[in-house]
Amino acid sequence: MPAYPPPLPPNYVMLNNPHGSGRPPPYPQRRHIPPYEGNRSRRGCCHKCICCFCCLLFILICLISGLLLYAYTFYKPKLPSYKLSGFEVTAFDPQPDFSLYTEFLVTVRAENPNRHIGLTYKEGSVVSILFRGSELCSGKLPNFHQGHKNVTMIKVVLKGKTMLGSGLQEALMESKHGGRIPVIVSVKAPVVIVIGGDFPLRQFTVNVNCTMVVNNLTPGKKPSILSTDYSYGFEF
Repeated sequence: MPAYPPPLPPNYVMLNNPHGSGRPPPYPQRRHIPPYEGNRSRRGCCHKCICCFCCLLFILICLISGLLLYAYTFYKPKLPSYKLSGFEVTAFDPQPDFSLYTEFLVTVRAENPNRHIGLTYKEGSVVSILFRGSELCSGKLPNFHQGHKNVTMIKVVLKGKTMLGSGLQEALMESKHGGRIPVIVSVKAPVVIVIGGDFPLRQFTVNVNCTMVVNNLTPGKKPSILSTDYSYGFEF
């Protein structure tokens, strides 16, 4: 008889259940491990801090807005006004080299309409007279404090010598002989707001341009102001 090789061992071995069942034993239960909550707690703290900061910022904004509204309602701030109330010619001397020496006396009417706000005029002001963009002469405002509900007449002496050139001097002389000389009086003044007379606030700059037409520029003869046009600007 032919010799057969012995049978191969099975690929798996079935263990008998002690209860006599042929089913495999159940898998062991896994232990439930709670997730790590360190990052979650840190995120919660950050969110709380951000919420607190936003609440404080909102409260601060509300307080500042309330104070500003109260101050505006109580003080009722109004812008000052400026007018040119006087214009005199004390020197007008054209030279053969097309230069011109001029001297004017200008009176500016400054009105502060506020009841609880004063104005302090600081150094650095400039008052000038221009003809067709060329400055003829200049001066400056005095330093002074203007109280509440106050009107102050400010006299400013302006002097200067400028080179006009033949064309500009000829145009000025033609306007002078024609009795209609257009000039611009420009005022630039730094002003400090004072609350209640004791608390100075921030400084701002007043810019006033008065475009006017006068009938003559003869020294010693009071010129008549034929027309005026004002423009204002405030730089904070």
